[in-house]
Amino acid sequence: MALTDISERMAKALIAAGRAPDAAQLIAVSKVQPNERVAAVLAEGHRCFGENRVQEAAGKWPDFRERFDNIDLHLIGPLQSNKARQAFELFQTIHTLDRPKLATAFARLAQEMGHCPDLFIQVNTGEEPQKAGVMPVDVDGFVADCIALDLPVKGLMCIPPVEEEPALHFALLAKMAARNGLNGLSMGMSSDFERAVALGATHVRVGSAIFGDRMPV
Repeated sequence: MALTDISERMAKALIAAGRAPDAAQLIAVSKVQPNERVAAVLAEGHRCFGENRVQEAAGKWPDFRERFDNIDLHLIGPLQSNKARQAFELFQTIHTLDRPKLATAFARLAQEMGHCPDLFIQVNTGEEPQKAGVMPVDVDGFVADCIALDLPVKGLMCIPPVEEEPALHFALLAKMAARNGLNGLSMGMSSDFERAVALGATHVRVGSAIFGDRMPV
C-alpha cells in the first residue's frame, strides 16, 4: 500500500539522519480527495491528516470522527480571519499563522474559548509575492509578538518555490526556528520529504504519494 511505502521511506530517512523513529509526524494531506480514499487510509490505522480549507474539512471530518477515534487534524492551507473560530473547533494544529491580524484573532479566541490549537508560523522563505507567509527578515519579531500574546507557537512552516532546490529552504527554516527556540519544523511534501527529514522536519505533508492524484476541484 502507498501509505506503508511512505511510512517505510520516512523511517529509513529518520534512521539515516540519526534521528529517533518518532521524531517526525506524517500528515496525510486529504484535501480534495474522495471520502472513500480517506476512509481507506483511516482503515489502515493512520490518524494524522491535513486539509487546506476550513469549509471542506467541516463537511468531511465530523462524520469520520464518529467512525474513527483519535483523529489528529491539521490545517495546512491559508486561513481567513473570519474562519478562525471554525478552525479552532475543527483542527488540533494550524500551520499557516502568517500575519498580525490572524495572531490577534487567535489570541482573542483562545481567551474566549479556553483553548488554542498548536500553531506553526508560515514563512515565505522564497520571498514570493504570490505566496502567503512572513518574510524571513520579519520572522524573529513576529515570533516574539505571538509569544507575547501567549499563543502556543510550536514551530515554523514553509513551502519552497517549485523551481528551487527545497533543501536550501529547509535549512533556512531550521536555522530560523533554532534561533527562536522553536523545535517544530513543518516542511517537506511528496517529492522532497526525505530531504526535509534529513534537515530536521518534525511534520511532513504528503498527499499524492499516499492517495494518488487529487481530484479536480
